[in-house]
Amino acid sequence: MKKIIISLFILLSPFTIHLPPCFGLPAEDVQLVTDAQYFGVAKRMIQEAKASVRVMMFEMGYYEKFPNTPSNLLIKELIEAKKRGVNVQVILEVKEGRDRTTERNRDAGRILSGGGVEVTYDPLFKTMHAKWVLVDGELSLIGSTNWTYYALTNNNEVSVLIRSKELAKALVDYFNQVKAAGTKSQKKE
Repeated sequence: MKKIIISLFILLSPFTIHLPPCFGLPAEDVQLVTDAQYFGVAKRMIQEAKASVRVMMFEMGYYEKFPNTPSNLLIKELIEAKKRGVNVQVILEVKEGRDRTTERNRDAGRILSGGGVEVTYDPLFKTMHAKWVLVDGELSLIGSTNWTYYALTNNNEVSVLIRSKELAKALVDYFNQVKAAGTKSQKKE
């Protein structure tokens, strides 16, 4: 009996840990995007952007020797969107040292910056593992897909395309928070 009373006291105590409530955001539409479908969806989103494109990507590869790979084409679409007046901002993962992801992201960041796209690298003390694209404050593509050759052509990947202004606002707030802690890319790194 004593154990039950102690357990109840602990559970009902004002000192117990309370987790923040999970909440849902309204969405007008949600679509499943799998595997190589991602490339076409992401490309169309960027091409149809009218005001803004924000991208947070763990790994973005640009392949000099293979100019027509899907990731190169998406990077080119971001630059084209910038040229037509769309506000394009990208956050990429980097670490100290010379690992594959950091090298790829710095190369992609250099190319994007050279095309006028605003690129920020996340803080070195934190791994940014997010993979999403947000267009015009309404359309979000969120999932497991990196912008690398295998992720866009061969891997089993799952993403969702969500039309929701409320979700987009939350993503923009998160984007701005990460961006504020990061460092801007230089055109020549």
